Amino acid sequence: MAMNDQPGADAANGGVRQRSRASIERRILEAAESVFAEAGFNGATTAEIARRAAIPKANLHYYFNTKEELYQQVLTGIIGTWLHTADEITADADPARALAHYITAKIELAREQPIPSRVFANEIIHGAPHLGTYLGTELRAWVDAKAKVIRAWIAAGKMRELDPKHLLFMIWASTQTYADFASQISAVLGKEQLSPQDYKAVARQVTEIILRGCGLTPPSS
Repeated sequence: MAMNDQPGADAANGGVRQRSRASIERRILEAAESVFAEAGFNGATTAEIARRAAIPKANLHYYFNTKEELYQQVLTGIIGTWLHTADEITADADPARALAHYITAKIELAREQPIPSRVFANEIIHGAPHLGTYLGTELRAWVDAKAKVIRAWIAAGKMRELDPKHLLFMIWASTQTYADFASQISAVLGKEQLSPQDYKAVARQVTEIILRGCGLTPPSS
């Protein structure tokens, strides 16, 4: 009986180890985001990241061999989260609802996760030395695919004619600015920081302006 129980016990222990590993990796990545946002890639150190993650430096290197590997993981995680918000931009979707969902989701990420956005912005400002290949291959292919969908909407008479790629760039700029320049916006508005209600109002206004420019009527809900 004990022998039959052993595989189950081993599987349970393996599950606990997996969850523990995932938890530590999340702590490391969250700490890395904050350090890279503040210091950039060159100024960041794995010692500081380990300190903020509350683990020994040697343990950090058990999970991530180098600072470069950790930085790449942070960047690809950020981009993956952003791209997922556009999943509703598909050929059979309603353009107004799909674009409104995308804009609202990006504004919500600016509110909930401003630090990752600043890491990405810092990388781009410095010429994308660690992301150049990705931007010109995988991200370019993603943009091409979404642009193809938008062109099909235009061809079907569902929205006015425009350049789909520049529409996407406009959405990126008008949503991510509320993460990257939140302190500037707050100061000009005379606020300590933007409230959840401010972000909801921003989402409504940005959606209204962009959709009207596309010849679309913003969805009522």
